[in-house]
Amino acid sequence: MDRLSLVLTLATGPVLTGGLVIVVLSLGYYGWAPVVAAAATGIVLSWPAAYVVSRWIKRQDPQFDHTRKGSGPLPDPSAPEA
Repeated sequence: MDRLSLVLTLATGPVLTGGLVIVVLSLGYYGWAPVVAAAATGIVLSWPAAYVVSRWIKRQDPQFDHTRKGSGPLPDPSAPEA
């Protein structure tokens, strides 16, 4: 599980949902069904979009170690700082 993507979901959800609702309304669909469909689509796509952004952020970070396991042993406190 990617914890960064869970945090990013809080940002991508409203952006996608609001953007899709604005697109639907700007196309002239003023009924409740198109607005609800756009909102549901935004909510469903928010986690995959956050996951893609999370992967992109981690690929760009030179300090991120993808081989490190989150539940592994703690580092040695006597070891020098990296």
